[in-house]
Amino acid sequence: MCFLLNSSAAYRIQMNVQHMSEKETKQAEVEATEAQETEVDTATVETTEAEAATAEAPKAKVSEAQANPKKFLEEFNWHNYEEGIEQVDDKKLQEFEKLVSENFVDTLDDEVVEGEVIHISDRDAIIDINAKSEGVISLNEFRYNPNLKVGDKVEVLIDVREDATGQLVLSHRKARVIKAWDRVNKAHDTGEIVNGFVKCRTKGGMIVDVFGIEAFLPGSQIDVKPIRDYDQYVNKTMEFKVVKINHEFKNIVVSHKALIEADIEEQKKEIISQLEKGQVLEGIVKNITSYGVFIDLGGVDGLIHITDLSWSRINHPNEIVELDQKLNVVILDFDEDKSRIQLGLKQLSKHPWEALADDVKIGDKVKGKVVVIADYGAFIEVEEGVEGLVHVSEMSWSTHLRSAQDFVNVGDEIEAVILTLDREDRKMSLGIKQLTPDPWTDITKKYPVGSKHTGIVRNFTNFGVFVELEEGIDGLIYISDLSWTKKIKHPSEFCNVGDKLDVVVLELDVEGRKLSLGHKQTTDNPWDKYETEYALGTTHTAEISEMVDKGATVEFNEDIVAFVPSRHLEKEDGKKLKKGDTAEFKIIEFNKEFKRVVASHTAIFREEEIANVKAAVAKAEASAAEAKPTLGDANDQLQALKDKMDGKKSK
Repeated sequence: MCFLLNSSAAYRIQMNVQHMSEKETKQAEVEATEAQETEVDTATVETTEAEAATAEAPKAKVSEAQANPKKFLEEFNWHNYEEGIEQVDDKKLQEFEKLVSENFVDTLDDEVVEGEVIHISDRDAIIDINAKSEGVISLNEFRYNPNLKVGDKVEVLIDVREDATGQLVLSHRKARVIKAWDRVNKAHDTGEIVNGFVKCRTKGGMIVDVFGIEAFLPGSQIDVKPIRDYDQYVNKTMEFKVVKINHEFKNIVVSHKALIEADIEEQKKEIISQLEKGQVLEGIVKNITSYGVFIDLGGVDGLIHITDLSWSRINHPNEIVELDQKLNVVILDFDEDKSRIQLGLKQLSKHPWEALADDVKIGDKVKGKVVVIADYGAFIEVEEGVEGLVHVSEMSWSTHLRSAQDFVNVGDEIEAVILTLDREDRKMSLGIKQLTPDPWTDITKKYPVGSKHTGIVRNFTNFGVFVELEEGIDGLIYISDLSWTKKIKHPSEFCNVGDKLDVVVLELDVEGRKLSLGHKQTTDNPWDKYETEYALGTTHTAEISEMVDKGATVEFNEDIVAFVPSRHLEKEDGKKLKKGDTAEFKIIEFNKEFKRVVASHTAIFREEEIANVKAAVAKAEASAAEAKPTLGDANDQLQALKDKMDGKKSK
C-alpha cells in the first residue's frame, strides 16, 4: 500500500531530523542524496518507458481511464493533484519513522533523562542526551561525586532548551532532587529503610541528608531511650525510616527509633512471655522522675514507684539510684497484657520490721529522727525503715492543741516513749509528753478552788478566754467573769493573746481535766458599794451624755451609766433635756444582778409639787379649824388648789 506525502509532513520530518546528532544528520543526508539519485534514475527509466509506450500506443492495451472514464473521474483525488503531492512508498515511510523514534529526544520541561558524560573541562561537564546538541552542566553539581569520568551515565533535567548561544543547558542537581523525591515517596509508601547522613543539630532534633534532600530527625525519634548528648550522632551515616512527608511545605520526617522499636518489639514479646510475679531481673535505670524510676529490662520498661525503692522514707528517687545504673529488681505485678510492669527494689531485702528486736515493747524509751511533719503529728524513724507516729496530742500535756511544728522540726533527734506497738500491721505510736510527769496528778493541791494565780492568755473563743497556768494546765474564763462592770461582747475587747491575767480558781473537774477560772473575782464587786450609793430615791447631778432611742444616757461614774426614758426628760417648764444639759436625776430603778440603773429628772419637781399640795392642804385644814369655816368654804379652797395643779399639768 502506498500513500501521498505532502509538503507539511515532509517539513515536520525534516525538523525532527534536525534534532539528531550531527553524525546521524550527515548519514541521513547521504542516504537522502542516494535516494534522490535513485528517484532520478527511476524517473528517467519511467520517462523512457513512457515514450516507448507512446510510440507503440497503437499497439498497447486500453488504459483503465480510457476503458472506464466515468469511474476514473469519480475516484480521482483532485486535491492531491492540485497540491502537487507525490506518492511515497509506505515501507520507506515506516523505516524513516523508526529511525526518528530511536534517535530523537523530546526536550520537555520537568522530564528527567539519562545522558552520557562525553567530556569534562575545568568547570563543566559535557553531556550527550541524543539531542541535536550536547548539554552543559557545572561541575559544582557533581561535588558529591569527585570520581566522575567520561563515559559515566548521569540523570539530568533539561533546564534551558536553547540559551543565547544556542547551547542546551542541563541540570543534574534538579534531576537528583526529582529522583530523590520519587525515592523518598516510594520509601514512605513501602516502608523501605534508607541511609542518611546526619549533618548537624537543630532545635528539637537533627538535620539528615537523605538522597540529597534535608530531612528532620526529631530528638524523640533518635533512640528508644532519652538522648542526653546529641552531638555524638553528628557526621554519622545511619539507617532511617521515612515516617512523614508534607508535600505542601516539602518537609520530610525520618525516624531511627522506629527501626529499633521493630527489633525491640520482638525481644519484648519474648521477654513478656516469660514474665512472672516475684521474678528477679537485671535492668538499667532509663529515667528518673519525682514519683519513681523507669527501668529498661531489655526492651521492656518497668516502673519502680518511689515507695518501693527503699524501706526508709526518701524525698526523691535520685537519693537511691542514678541514670544508666545497673541493678536487680523484682517483678511485683503487671496488667493482663503485661504492658505495665510494676517493679520493686526494696523487696529484695528483708523488711526492717522483721528485723526489729523482740525485746522492744510498749513503755520503752526510744530515740529517733524526725523524718516527716504533718498537721496531726510527726513521724519518727526509730530504726531504718521503722517509723512511729507522735500525735500532736502526745507532744504536750496541754489540752490546747497546737501544730506539730511548734514542738519539732524535720531532722531533729528526739526521745519518745512507745505507746502502742503492732508488729503484724507494722504500726507504732509514740509519745513525748510521757517523758515528764502528768501535771494533773496533784492538781487539787496546786490549784484548789478559791486560790489566786497568774496565767498567760493563750486563746480566745466567743464565750471566753483560755489561760495557761503552767504547761499542761489550762483554764477557761467565761466572758461574764472578766469584769464586774464592763459589758464585753468578745474577749478581744478586754485583753490580747500573751497578756498576763490574775485569776481565781472557781471550779475544778479532775476527771474531765477542766478548770474554771475568773478574773473579776480577784477584786471586790463595786456594785456592792453602788447598791447603797445609788439606792432608789437618791438624787445625783449629771450631764446628758448621749441621746438614744426612747431616751438618753447619763454617766454617773466609770462603771454606772443610767438610762433616762423620754418621758422622764421633761423639765418643770414643759421642755425636754438635750445632750450636754446638766440636771439633777433621781434613781427610780437599780438592779445589781443585771447592772441596770434607771433615772428620772421629771420625778424631782413633781415630788416637790405633790409636797406643796400636801403642805397647802395641811395649812388650809389648820386655818379652817381655827376659823371654823363652813364646809363649802373648805371645798372652794381645795378646788382652787386642784385647779392650780391641773393647770400646770396641762402645760
